[in-house]
Amino acid sequence: MFMMKKEIILLFKCIPVLLLMTSSSCKKDWLDAKPDKSLEVPEAIKDYQALLDNTSQTFNLAQSSGFAEMSAGDFYLLKSSWESLFSTQEKSAYTWAETSSFYKGEENSDWANAYKRILITNIVLDGIKKIKPEPTEAAEWNNVKGSALFFRAFDFFNLAQVFCKSYQERTADSDPGLPLRLDYNVNIVLNRSSVRQTYNQITGDLKIAAGLLGTQPLYKTRPSKQAAFALLARTFLAMEHYEEAFLYADSALQLQSELINYAALNPSATYPMAKFNKEVIFHNAFSWGIFNASRLLVDRALYASYAPNDCRRLVYFAAVNNGVTYKGSYSGDRSLFGGLATDEMYLIRAECNARKNVTAAAMEDLNLLLKHRWKDDYLDLTAGNGDAALKLILAERRKELIYRGLRWSDLRRLNRDQRFAITLTRVLGDVTYTLSPNDKRYVFPIDERELGLSGISQNDR
Repeated sequence: MFMMKKEIILLFKCIPVLLLMTSSSCKKDWLDAKPDKSLEVPEAIKDYQALLDNTSQTFNLAQSSGFAEMSAGDFYLLKSSWESLFSTQEKSAYTWAETSSFYKGEENSDWANAYKRILITNIVLDGIKKIKPEPTEAAEWNNVKGSALFFRAFDFFNLAQVFCKSYQERTADSDPGLPLRLDYNVNIVLNRSSVRQTYNQITGDLKIAAGLLGTQPLYKTRPSKQAAFALLARTFLAMEHYEEAFLYADSALQLQSELINYAALNPSATYPMAKFNKEVIFHNAFSWGIFNASRLLVDRALYASYAPNDCRRLVYFAAVNNGVTYKGSYSGDRSLFGGLATDEMYLIRAECNARKNVTAAAMEDLNLLLKHRWKDDYLDLTAGNGDAALKLILAERRKELIYRGLRWSDLRRLNRDQRFAITLTRVLGDVTYTLSPNDKRYVFPIDERELGLSGISQNDR
């Protein structure tokens, strides 16, 4: 969160725009940025758009999903693979290590990179409000402001899933949230907000963004109206505000609802999923060494839960020497997909309907999704009531949204319901590690460097 002048200068010195080829170039005067009110920024709308189109290094690499996936229990490592991990924090996240030994002096890149992105969004938001667009520039101006708000909310949401307690209505005002940096002046000292304030900021930014963004983004690395709706649905689901989650999942699906027929894919391909495929609402990816296919082995019980005629069994997974690894990322390569897609929206809408005991509609969404995942012999699942439907939907949610950084958030909310609470277990050699439901270690520690620079409080875990 805290960055010195040198770090800010480095942040802007090389901003490649891979998807938007713009004629604008980096300007010497605003590259030499100052972390105070005298900070000079670009003046044209296209320059702010170029900052937000930095897809290769910044806005479409949400590393804050990494810790969540490392810890969620859907894969395991051999001891030799765990020992070969480059960073202490990866080893620690995998074993849910105690705070005192978690980082051992390492900077937490999930936290640091997220706040660097947030800094850029704040620069964009401060600058764009000073531009009065011509009528012909209104859509372009709206897209810049809406995108910046979306990206900031996206990072705050991902950070909240790992560095804050899960949202609970009775404690949301007292549980520590995030430092909500909403200004580009990094000299402003911030304390931690409450969890309620954190989520209010996320949903508030997204609601404004939804009113500004269009429905046809030039690239899927750019946010859209349906992306804002989808992220609102994901956020309200994490908050267990199921009425709102339903509303926004449904709104997203009204704008984008296509599904891929997995039976038509080539399961023998190295990566069967195309990047920017028709289910992708917003593209985002994350990658750490721990997720390399040579290390990542799919939990055996999870793999066994896919029926033989379920196309996901071959599309998502590949056999390796020591078990089964994952190849089904919607990123179309070895990085894991952390974005937003239509399949997630169908599952959110189905879950919310099941919780309202609107069983027929819940099962209609679930069966529509599964018909696109199975071979032609698929038979519709049935449920006699909302509770039965909910169990089916949550089982398929885990199987469908595997390795997208979502399982951790699901565990945090579902562990409060004894029907779905589970204990996670990992074994390295002769040592067994466990994480009980609602354990304090469902919140990650903040690294020592950040604590020393900002003076914010450490998480109680």
